[in-house]
Amino acid sequence: MTSRTSNAPDVAGTFSIGAEFPVRRLGFGAMRLPTGPGSERDGAIAVARRAVELGVTLMDTAHLYGWGANEELLAEALHPYPSDLLIATKVGVTRSGPEGWAYDGRPESLREQVEQSLRRLRTERVGLLQLHRLDPKVSVADQVGALRELQLEGKIGHIGLSEVTTAQLAEARQTAEIASVQNRYSLLDRDYEPVLEVCEADGIAFLPWRPIGAETDSGQAAVLATVATELGATVPQVLLAWLLARSPVVLPIPGTGSLAHLEENLAAADLRLTDSQRQRLDRTALRVG
Repeated sequence: MTSRTSNAPDVAGTFSIGAEFPVRRLGFGAMRLPTGPGSERDGAIAVARRAVELGVTLMDTAHLYGWGANEELLAEALHPYPSDLLIATKVGVTRSGPEGWAYDGRPESLREQVEQSLRRLRTERVGLLQLHRLDPKVSVADQVGALRELQLEGKIGHIGLSEVTTAQLAEARQTAEIASVQNRYSLLDRDYEPVLEVCEADGIAFLPWRPIGAETDSGQAAVLATVATELGATVPQVLLAWLLARSPVVLPIPGTGSLAHLEENLAAADLRLTDSQRQRLDRTALRVG
């Protein structure tokens, strides 16, 4: 059972990406869905469909996830897509051999990767297209400029970035409007706090990846367990509830291949942390590093 106290505002709510596409703030990351044949694939399709049934309107995938197989899986599970579902995908990383990968932000390569994503997702327009990583060998203006051209052609709705610093975000915004940033971030992993602060100030969606995966020491684990017990919740739910309370621009995208874990994660939207609980969690986070 989760706690449904009334002493805090509705921190889950929705957020409008690019001031155009409203999504529920607790989304779904598809990376962990199995893409092979057989019963595992059937289970993955069931998880994706159940996420939508439970109200998820933001799903995150990428070219890197199975080299397109993850995008194909979502298309198989969900196409034709509900009108309120935003599927975000990422480009900018390509294969460099049987087991390797490399940054590839050349404009011609980004265009081809986007075209491939459109085919795999069975759509004419990607609602949110994010650069998986900035290629250090290609200027930021050229990389973002290539996506801006595709946006003007109607193949991209909004442009986002992943794993960027405040300086890189500022540089990218000189070329195009940036609707989202997807950086590693959680209660116990807050290196990108300055980037979140910029996003919050300017209304840019902040999608924390690995939102519940940070390791804890014994003291941190004890505080998390205590707060979870007080709320009748699990530790992952507490971590997600903290993210939702942290800022209205934060859109966590926890991923799982399990129906039970999916439902557990999404139930975190109903949790309300008290001021005391938030303060204890924040003090715990300050001990990191």
